[in-house]
Amino acid sequence: MRQAFLLAALSSLALSAAAHAETWKPYSAESANHIQWSYDADYSYRDAASGRVVVLQAVGKVGAEPRMGPSAPGAADGVGSLVAIDCQKGDMILISGYSPKKPLEVPADWRKTASKKIDGADDKALMAGVCAGAAALPTK
Repeated sequence: MRQAFLLAALSSLALSAAAHAETWKPYSAESANHIQWSYDADYSYRDAASGRVVVLQAVGKVGAEPRMGPSAPGAADGVGSLVAIDCQKGDMILISGYSPKKPLEVPADWRKTASKKIDGADDKALMAGVCAGAAALPTK
């Protein structure tokens, strides 16, 4: 009987962890192939050391069955990247990318990476979406 309760408790914890922290907000236009980029609003935060907004972005196929992204690192359909955006300067740092075969690895020295000016339509849309609510983000 105790094993049944333990199994139920562990299953409940696993389900709540899996459901946590994935509120994907689309920011790019849907392509002709139904591809769309989104960012995880629950993951986003302001980096205390740099002041940049760190955001997890991923690609997905709209309307696909079975569902195909956007998903977080480690998911079978998770393809995306982690970026740090300077909302005042309009530039970003690519921290790391991930795919089903490549786990997300965040280098300790990512803040030293050269930034690039945000100039593409998708990157501008990401910046607009993320920076609009940047003041309300937690600082880590």
